[in-house]
Amino acid sequence: MRQEIAFVEKEELKRKPDTASLGFGKYYSDYMFVMDYHSEKGWYDPRIVPYAPLTLDPAATVFHYGQAIFEGLKAYKTPDGTIQLFRPEKNMQRLNDSCERLCMPQIDEEFLLSAIKELILTEKDWIPSEVGTSLYIRPFIFATEAYLGVRPAQEYKLLVILSPSGAYYGDQLNPVKIHVEEDYVRAVIGGVGHVKTAGNYAASLKAQEKAEANGYAQILWLDAKENKYVEEVGSMNIFFKINGEVVTPKLNGSILPGVTRDSVIELLNYWNIPVREEKISIEEIFAAHERGELEEVFGTGTAAVISPVGELNWNGRVITINDYQIGQLSQRIYDELTGIQLGKKEDPFNWTVKVAHVEV
Repeated sequence: MRQEIAFVEKEELKRKPDTASLGFGKYYSDYMFVMDYHSEKGWYDPRIVPYAPLTLDPAATVFHYGQAIFEGLKAYKTPDGTIQLFRPEKNMQRLNDSCERLCMPQIDEEFLLSAIKELILTEKDWIPSEVGTSLYIRPFIFATEAYLGVRPAQEYKLLVILSPSGAYYGDQLNPVKIHVEEDYVRAVIGGVGHVKTAGNYAASLKAQEKAEANGYAQILWLDAKENKYVEEVGSMNIFFKINGEVVTPKLNGSILPGVTRDSVIELLNYWNIPVREEKISIEEIFAAHERGELEEVFGTGTAAVISPVGELNWNGRVITINDYQIGQLSQRIYDELTGIQLGKKEDPFNWTVKVAHVEV
């Protein structure tokens, strides 16, 4: 039997931020969704409450053994006032995949999605409608049991917070410079690289810091075993257009199965544009550039959607892609995906999920 979601009203609502200053992940709405778990009770006490700090025991196992996972998706407001989500069932499935890998309790995907919809309706005034903006949705689960023994926790907390956001990289379609990491690795097959656990991102910070100090926006990770095969960018999957064909690294257990990645592959197949998922080495990428066949490089992810790449630096070898201009295919994909997400283009894939209609 489905649990009722309690609601605790906030006494005073926040002032909404200026849309022009949104950036990404800087502001948070008035309310959040919370639900708790105990091994003897299951998930219980779902509620929408005022956004506020949390109180945790210093011995909470999340601090010591890192059981923490998250997801990221967005709500959009269409020109006619419809609020909609983009393939949210994929995020719910991936959240449970992360739970399974980190020995955390599974969630009822349908119930959590309904709770997210209810939270969005509560916070509908926080959804920006200007070009390039959206309401970012961050569900996350972490261990709360006070216990210092090494084993899966018996208690957890699930939260969903909302953040009105603009472009992830500022000028959304301005090609970024990417450093190919030579010293550090992101993940290994058999590890946790294929799930969204917090530790993956903590482990990437050192390399990211080094790259930014040298003027690069992101890291391109290579495989951990041979340090030669392309895997993914720090916050995105990666695609290469070579001599008319699109190539992206094949999912291998250490690469995150991105929702946007999957959508791009479906879109390219729909357009009858050749696309292959396969192991591809960084040497092959640089060789394609030398032959004049590397036409476009772009990253894909929920936050950025499509991020064109203008430069790759590998062991001091620097190549420029498409003269630092966004490629025609990258632009077409971006226009199509954002058009579907914003309700401006037809959705032949049934990717969008309607939440509600509001007055515009």
